[in-house]
Amino acid sequence: MHVISKDLSLPDAAAEVHAELKAKKIAVDYLLNNAGFGDYGMFYETDWAKELQMINLNITALTQLTKLFLQDMIAKGGGRILNVASTAAFQPGPTLAVYFATKAYVLHFSEAVDNEARSKGVTVTALCPGPTKSGFQNAADMQASKLFKGKNIPTSREVAEYGYKTMLQGKSVAVHGLMNAILVNSVRFIPRRLVTKVVRTIQS
Repeated sequence: MHVISKDLSLPDAAAEVHAELKAKKIAVDYLLNNAGFGDYGMFYETDWAKELQMINLNITALTQLTKLFLQDMIAKGGGRILNVASTAAFQPGPTLAVYFATKAYVLHFSEAVDNEARSKGVTVTALCPGPTKSGFQNAADMQASKLFKGKNIPTSREVAEYGYKTMLQGKSVAVHGLMNAILVNSVRFIPRRLVTKVVRTIQS
């Protein structure tokens, strides 16, 4: 196993990871873009420096890693990419405004690139889990949120195994859990202002 330690929120980190693997002649057949974090609070009160770091990690690094390794995969005739989005990608998210927006980007970006690359032998899967037992709650300072408190939520391992399986199957969008799938599809039939109000209530 070869480990590269990088802070992917820094501008050159993604390219440095790719360059190091190329220099060591390590070919990548599967790319899993999982790094990301959120920040809980009203947008007018939250820390811009932390939000910029979030955008760099959740969007910029993921996009650059996808481009660099996708080009390699197409050159050798195949590969699989898994980008971790979220059920947050399907609606606005008051109190996590920037995080929800970054995940919407990941979802739409992944679907578009999957459409472009599939004929070249590469698939891109957007994994969309709901609330999951992980370090996310602490990083986003959401321990007391109704979204997590007292809920029986899946483990990171369960979500990871589901994501890996759907990536190998070549699914474009994979929503983990039946209830999550029902919820994200129902959003299309509810007025957007109401959806936004409900999301805020759930996350408060």
